Amino acid sequence: MMTNNFRKTVLATLIASSLSSSYAISAEEKEEESESFAQTVIITGVASGKAIRKVDATFAISNFDAEDMGKINPASTADLFKAIPGIWSESSGGVSGANVFVRGFPGSGDAPFLTVQLQGVPVFPPPTLSFLENSTLFRLDETVSFMEALRGGPNPVVSNGQPGLTTNFLLKEGGEETEGLIKYTVSDYGQQRVDTVVSGEIDEGLYIMLGGYVKSSPGIRDAEFNAEQGSQWTVNITKEFEAGKLNIYTRQTDDHGVWYLPTPLDVPGVDNEYTQIGTNNRQATIQYGPDGTEEAFDFGDGRGWVGAVSGGSLSLDISEDWILVDRFNLTSGDADTYGLVPNGNPVLLSTVADNGIDAIGRVTGNTYAGDTVVQQIGRWVVKKQIKSFTNDLALTKEFGNGELTVGLYNSHFSTNDWWSLGNQAYHVVESGGESLTGIDCNDNQDSCGWNYDINSTGDGTTRAFYVSGKIEATDVLTLEAGLRQENHTIDYTVDEGLDGQITKSVKYDETESSWTLGANYALNDHSGIFARINEGSKMPFFDDFRDNFGRFSDGESLIKEVSQFELGYKLAEENFSLYATAFFNEFKGDSFVPRPGAPAEVSTNEAAGVEVDFSYFNDSGFSVNLNSTIQNTEITAHSVEDFIGNDAQRLPGWQIRATPSYDFDLSGSVFGTLYATLSVVDDRFGDNGNNVTLDGYSKIDLGLAIQATDELGFLIAVNNATDQDGITEGDPRNSESSNGRYILPRTIDFSIKYEF
Repeated sequence: MMTNNFRKTVLATLIASSLSSSYAISAEEKEEESESFAQTVIITGVASGKAIRKVDATFAISNFDAEDMGKINPASTADLFKAIPGIWSESSGGVSGANVFVRGFPGSGDAPFLTVQLQGVPVFPPPTLSFLENSTLFRLDETVSFMEALRGGPNPVVSNGQPGLTTNFLLKEGGEETEGLIKYTVSDYGQQRVDTVVSGEIDEGLYIMLGGYVKSSPGIRDAEFNAEQGSQWTVNITKEFEAGKLNIYTRQTDDHGVWYLPTPLDVPGVDNEYTQIGTNNRQATIQYGPDGTEEAFDFGDGRGWVGAVSGGSLSLDISEDWILVDRFNLTSGDADTYGLVPNGNPVLLSTVADNGIDAIGRVTGNTYAGDTVVQQIGRWVVKKQIKSFTNDLALTKEFGNGELTVGLYNSHFSTNDWWSLGNQAYHVVESGGESLTGIDCNDNQDSCGWNYDINSTGDGTTRAFYVSGKIEATDVLTLEAGLRQENHTIDYTVDEGLDGQITKSVKYDETESSWTLGANYALNDHSGIFARINEGSKMPFFDDFRDNFGRFSDGESLIKEVSQFELGYKLAEENFSLYATAFFNEFKGDSFVPRPGAPAEVSTNEAAGVEVDFSYFNDSGFSVNLNSTIQNTEITAHSVEDFIGNDAQRLPGWQIRATPSYDFDLSGSVFGTLYATLSVVDDRFGDNGNNVTLDGYSKIDLGLAIQATDELGFLIAVNNATDQDGITEGDPRNSESSNGRYILPRTIDFSIKYEF
């Protein structure tokens, strides 16, 4: 059995090595690193907060260090999640606003079964609100040391009780030596970005790390103006003392980018570089409320996050066998959305022009002929203020052959929303196509489809008591169990129509229990088999009540119930590792609302599959990582009877991601790494009716890293090297429309980094 000191030594060694974020490492360094495959440790999902060996875990978890994340070169935080087995991440919407799906869990968009943690605490306890999913609130930069990704397992018991995926980001910490880096990145699409980080010792046992970035670009899809702008700054202070460790951090972010939306798929000239927004339409005036109030907005602001996540943790060895861990954070800021949203199919101008012949551009004054292709575009405005405070306190008692943890989780969260959705007008179908006059819909908004305007405010609390225990029943068999009882309250009011009248009012107070059982059988010190079963739930948040208010008023439960079964095999040798997990899920109470105000579709779903994560390295410098997922989904009950027996929407039957890499020495201290990633994804259905097929696709990414000296490194990264135009989704608001969202086009990034 591993001693506590050994566990701490291994974790400290790995964290220290991760602080060096060189683009490439020498073959000798790579060989030394490979020897730690069997000693890789994780902390996410461990109720006590102590590190354990990954190969000893009774659950499926993946881990990524700074080098791994550098090779992925993600365009956004959600883009990183594509490297996690069992996860389907639609990160084609830009810097934020992704859709993330978890191993067979049903969903229609956003990321309802994803929790993003920073330093072990959720950045915002509700996983998804309309127009806000957790990855929007977290930006990757050089201050991040590790990410761990836990699927299923003990998730329903610990943290915020997320039954799906929990990703935990760990910040770099300072050490006794002062060190740092500065990195400059340019891209073929006009991006300029500067990253920096520095760390060191302030006083004996007191360390600091601070860093961040500034950036600007017209966007991967050229918006003709600086559509992606942002900055972020992080400070992380650590105090080590004889009985434990205190950590305090703050992360201040101001970052936004254009929201990329589905585009017409059957119009000449529309490809994976097309975007609705441009200089001719970024500013627009909309009407809202009962009196038709007019207000101008800049839709170039897109989606983003202006706010702060601040918090800390205290780890304290109370005595030889008692450990106290308290983790907390405060999140506050604005997560607004401004988007140009397609509404229906494109049509010829002659079919909608008042005179049946032509119409005039509002900005240019140009006359557009009747054979011009136009499309209704909605000018959507969502202003969202959020705030949360979360505290997770855990007390662990160690005894001869096991440990017992009792925990208290408390969170308070709130949101204030102001929406004006709809506001349709016909625009020319070309990148940045302008609106037209001479069309009744454009000149008289009351004649142009639906509008949905709200002003809402909501407060919620989650208080949970959890118990988690582990016992080494024999030298090779470890048993685990966990129980959580959660009280969830929501107070929420909605003014639909912006006339000052509350149309929906909610007072909700429910208590729910979740549990998990796990076992690990060690075949030897480097391999084992685990089994896990859990029963969890996703409690309703604000949007669940607004979209399902009739069901709530009729006394129906809005709690989504999840049962999960897992069986896994683990093998970690000196130069390779294999983690394979079979899973089966049953999900009751999923609801899908295609757009606000539309009736909800309620369903029960089942899914079964296998996820594989394999890594290999040899002495010649060759390495490869392979992760893949095969799954089968089925709708077993649905409010639309014809949908029963269909596949769940948006989920691929299989996907494969392979990253071969070759480390080489050029001369003396100059060495490099050449790598590529092949991603292949199966067909999917764009709707629960299985009427819209989204074709599968393959994508190749390339990278070359050169470490010229101990201080100086270069990286060139090519995403989507063959410029594939795969589709991630159809039109979620109208599955019959011929609209879809392309994966991002080919991009080339070049970075130069100086370390000291």
